[in-house]
Amino acid sequence: MKSNSVENARTFLFIGIAILGFLAVYFLLPNDFSYAAKVMTSIITLGIILWSLESIPIGLTALIILLLMLLFDVADTTVIFSGFASPATYLIVGGMMLATAVNETALIKRMSYTILKKWGGRSAGLLGSIIMIQQIQAFFIPSTAVRSALILPVSTMIIETTHAEPGGNLRKMIMLGVAFGGVISGTSVMTAAIGNILTVELLNRLAGINITYFQWFYYTFPIWLLLIPAIWFMLLKVFPLPEEQQYFPAIKDEMTKKLKELGPVNAREIRCLIILLTIVILWLTEPLHGLHPSIPALAGVVLMTFPVIGVASWEPVVRINYNTVLLVSITLSMGYTFVDSGASTTISQYLSVDWFLQLIQNPFPSVVIVIILAQVFHKMISNVATAVVVLVPIVISVAQNAGVDPLVMAFTTGLTCLFGFILIVESMPNLIAHSTGMVSQKDFLKPGLYATVISVSATIFVAATWWNWIGLI
Repeated sequence: MKSNSVENARTFLFIGIAILGFLAVYFLLPNDFSYAAKVMTSIITLGIILWSLESIPIGLTALIILLLMLLFDVADTTVIFSGFASPATYLIVGGMMLATAVNETALIKRMSYTILKKWGGRSAGLLGSIIMIQQIQAFFIPSTAVRSALILPVSTMIIETTHAEPGGNLRKMIMLGVAFGGVISGTSVMTAAIGNILTVELLNRLAGINITYFQWFYYTFPIWLLLIPAIWFMLLKVFPLPEEQQYFPAIKDEMTKKLKELGPVNAREIRCLIILLTIVILWLTEPLHGLHPSIPALAGVVLMTFPVIGVASWEPVVRINYNTVLLVSITLSMGYTFVDSGASTTISQYLSVDWFLQLIQNPFPSVVIVIILAQVFHKMISNVATAVVVLVPIVISVAQNAGVDPLVMAFTTGLTCLFGFILIVESMPNLIAHSTGMVSQKDFLKPGLYATVISVSATIFVAATWWNWIGLI
């Protein structure tokens, strides 16, 4: 009873802080901001505080933001509700349903067990397997949270099999492999992370620029290829293991046992794989047929659950996480309303001083600037979706004020917001790994700092080379 009272007191304290943040922003903003712009910026501040402090569920916070936008009449109702009609929302819904349908088969488990059986017998191979499994899943499962959640039971089983000591380097290495592997798994596959989808949608809506699934992959795959081995190598060095703890013969035996329990590959798994490959091919060939990625995703759900040819029943597939649906839909609405209220335009005017506009005339310095800006901003605004829908419209507006193409700046901003390594609240994979109780926030600090430097350096290097060669900058 006492515990509940303390928890309730903390919840009301955090809500009070959020309300104070709302009032402070509203009354401290200069008169250059219109009424709608002031209120909208204040609502976003309240939402950021509630999401950061996690005082109430993320879906409930999103719903409160929606109600406040409606009650304060900061924009036309159609704009406020427009996030629910966005194709991006249906892509996320379809992706979550696909993930559930795939998980109804043994396909993902079989893939994970097979990879771990082959390479999991040594510490380097074990960590590499945990990271690579999530990279492969990224093509089929459009959610960093779901991918990390799927690998977590396997990782926990590995910890038990290897008798990894509490607080030991092996446990930390495995858990941070889950976290950081999940974060970077969203880099090159446009549908693999909410932030990517939101960035594409905002560029389309606010700047009339369409980035296809193939284009996103084409722009980012060098960064991805640099991050995978760099993060793997960094974790091995930060969490060194003595020679006697680097070999795990029991893992091969355990994986062999698990594969035997699954039995031979069955018709359901084959049908599931064929449907998934069809969806990926349709995503990759978007420039040829023009179908928004949400259409293949939803078609995949139909095929996965259709009688006879499907692989899963409808009832479990439709039980998706509506916290995520509300978060995506309402943060999109928040982004559109942020622009419609004039708040993003006013803020961009403050940033549009002569020296800054001259600086971003050159594409490469502009990329470096937005990478640093996005990293700092993401540390203050832990929620990736919120960071994207607030920062990307401002960057687009500043680029337009400077008379430059907003594509590179906005694209780089959205991509950088994905890379949250230092704080556990910066990404869902971090939170999922931390929720096991096997790693603390302190364990994230040193490797997280190194991972941040690696991701920033990789993006800048690719911008100076690959993006320059292909004419992106």
